[in-house]
Amino acid sequence: MKKTFLAAALTGCLFTANAQDIIERPTFGDNWQIGLDAGTTTPIHGHGAIGNTRFAFGIHAHKQFSPLFGAGVEGRWDVNTTASKNAIDRQYVGGYGTLNLTNAFLGFQCEPRWFSVDLLGGVGWVHSYNSHRPDRNDLALKAGFNFNFAVCENFSISLQPALVCNVTDNYKKRVSITKSATDFNLNVGFNYLINTGFDCVTCPDNSAEIADLNARVNQLRGDLDASAVALAAANADNAAMAAALAACQSQPAQVVKETNNTLQSVRYVFFKIGSSTITADQQPNVEMLAAYLKNHPSAKVEIRGYASPDGSAEVNERLANQRAQAVKNSLIKRYGIKADRISAQGEGIGHMFTEESWNRVSICTLED
Repeated sequence: MKKTFLAAALTGCLFTANAQDIIERPTFGDNWQIGLDAGTTTPIHGHGAIGNTRFAFGIHAHKQFSPLFGAGVEGRWDVNTTASKNAIDRQYVGGYGTLNLTNAFLGFQCEPRWFSVDLLGGVGWVHSYNSHRPDRNDLALKAGFNFNFAVCENFSISLQPALVCNVTDNYKKRVSITKSATDFNLNVGFNYLINTGFDCVTCPDNSAEIADLNARVNQLRGDLDASAVALAAANADNAAMAAALAACQSQPAQVVKETNNTLQSVRYVFFKIGSSTITADQQPNVEMLAAYLKNHPSAKVEIRGYASPDGSAEVNERLANQRAQAVKNSLIKRYGIKADRISAQGEGIGHMFTEESWNRVSICTLED
């Protein structure tokens, strides 16, 4: 059996301190059963049960999808016991589903059980052969049990009592469930088993790894407290810049004639830890970029996103790019700046500032 584990099993192994058994998921080719069935069928109402008992035989193919649920298809033929030209007087072809009651009530165990009980329900087509009037075709419902006895690894015997009820009447053109249209079947199945069973694996003890992770979490909490102090200082600077920007915006616009094309201006957009969202206190910096680009139609802006060393390298690479794209998207969607005037990309972990929290930034360079 291919060793493929459930995602739930992996999660359980990672976050438990004690080893535990986990059910493996089988492949499509596992847990098949092919069987030959033989037994009797008799009506349960309106006829003599003994006198109308007929021999029946059939075949079935069954797939067990999990320790609880399975499904299959089957065919059954009833031998004619009356004076008729037909050796077979009725056939049934249908599909069914099963619920393993033993595993449902007693729980799954790693070692195979020698005995189990399935609840069975199905639907099928019944064709009745008649000598003196046209043949009948009916829709039928089936309900019953399978009592399974494991003989060896690849062979089992099952006792299969079931009720089969014709719910349509081909002659009277009606749908009903009645005792007069119900038969009792008692079959014995001889089953060949293919790759049966659900194996178990034992998760390793991860208590040491969990202890290391807890220590890392506590360290990150301390770093977060220190970052909060730096963030407060940065917010104060941003508030001062926002006030200066508001004062500039309240003055009449002035047209400045540039004497060359080497003018460059840099703006910083800072982010909170683990975030690529532009906060309200950083929005004035983006607005200053947009104002410059609108006043200088030939100008372009180059945006480089950075992250602080907190977290894994993979997360920081993604976060740095998201921060650059956040500024770009704001310029395009909020201020209507054309995308071909903006280049944006992440640069991973930044080392521009000795204060690590300041490296959670997008550096925007205006170019004429």
